[in-house]
Amino acid sequence: MRRRLFLLALTAILVAFFLVWLPHPAAGLSYIGLEMGEQAKFLPQVRSGEVAPDRSLFYLPPITLALMLLLLTTFWSGSRWQTWAARAVAVAVSLLALPGLEALGDPDPSEWLWRLLLIALVVLVAALTPWLSRRPARLRWGAAALAALAGAILPTWAYLAVRPLFAALLRQDLGAGPGVWLNLAGHLLALAIALDWARLVPRGKEKETAHRAVSPS
Repeated sequence: MRRRLFLLALTAILVAFFLVWLPHPAAGLSYIGLEMGEQAKFLPQVRSGEVAPDRSLFYLPPITLALMLLLLTTFWSGSRWQTWAARAVAVAVSLLALPGLEALGDPDPSEWLWRLLLIALVVLVAALTPWLSRRPARLRWGAAALAALAGAILPTWAYLAVRPLFAALLRQDLGAGPGVWLNLAGHLLALAIALDWARLVPRGKEKETAHRAVSPS
């Protein structure tokens, strides 16, 4: 049951990235999660650095999703093709944060460097999954919990910081779209499950108990 809920949480995070975050009566001025980072860069306060959270935080959900999926697969058998297919899916999802070609040509590395480094982190974790599968289960669930916490707090913080700026620019009272709340809910659910799994793993029997709890078969 916990494994299904964890996968449901990851699915919610992915769906949220393609739902509306910034709602507006005009469809052309409503932005989904995928668009938020790109649209935020046109705000004068963002360009000048007056806003504390970096707009790159809007690209964090596919990264945290990918990391949590990779950590989940470390409890699966490495001889199953489904395990490696899930890892390939995780890397593919992380590419949603990939900067566009025009951004890569920007002389300011802040426009693209952090996103490339986060994708590189996902690729590195994917390559290390056979080694990670031999690490303590509590450590892996702890890492998943940290990823979930970051994905819940940081993009939400970024949205709350830029929402009033968009509202002033568009002269419209703007709230938060379903994507913001679904992303938050998905990450919080993943966080709760990861912490619960870590709590339930008995000392000295981590590998056996964790594998039995989350194995896809």
